[in-house]
Amino acid sequence: MQTVQREVIRLDNVSVAYSGIGKPAIENINLSFKEGKLIVITGPNGAGKTTLIETCLGLLKPFKGRVSLLGIDTRSRKVINVRKLCSYVPQDFMRPPFETYTARHIIKLGLAAKKQLFDVSTLDYTSKLSPTIKLLNIDDLLDSPIGTLSGGEQQKIFIARALVREPKILFLDEPFSSLDRDSREIVADVVRKYVNLNRATALLVSHDLNPVKSIADEIIKMRKGKIVEVKYM
Repeated sequence: MQTVQREVIRLDNVSVAYSGIGKPAIENINLSFKEGKLIVITGPNGAGKTTLIETCLGLLKPFKGRVSLLGIDTRSRKVINVRKLCSYVPQDFMRPPFETYTARHIIKLGLAAKKQLFDVSTLDYTSKLSPTIKLLNIDDLLDSPIGTLSGGEQQKIFIARALVREPKILFLDEPFSSLDRDSREIVADVVRKYVNLNRATALLVSHDLNPVKSIADEIIKMRKGKIVEVKYM
């Protein structure tokens, strides 16, 4: 018996513009994303990739059209609640050298949306975190101040924080930008496994398709704020 896949994000004729800029950042977008899918969004700089995922998450509101996130219109106040079921790692994840929170604490903050941070038991935290630590190979980084870590190390920590929340939808904006080739393949594999095991959805923005082209379910190409190709793998 075939499993019915639920629609988790829908965009109907959506256009978004930034204040003071006349031309829409994205225009006339029609897309639908289902659970259990890994979707890659690619295209040149300025294509509207980040705008698209932030619109899906409800951080940006359309001036035209409608966006639904987990069944909720993103212009509704209720979107705040469904956003807690999502995780987002933006491009500007880097923390400055003087940031003293340890990597372990940064990851633990990922649980704060579901519970009071200091109510999270050691057992609960460890059980959620251990598989991700092993897969991302970050166990030796956990007690280091986040600001002392390299860009690639920080990127892995913030991806781990996103995953420990057990999101229904995972948004990753250029998650390979600071990683070497081996780490890119590891992160891509971790995301694919997470989607499969949890019937989750991942929207991943990347210039580099090499780590994900063989494991993606869809590849969406954008140019100048529009969808130019949708390829089902």
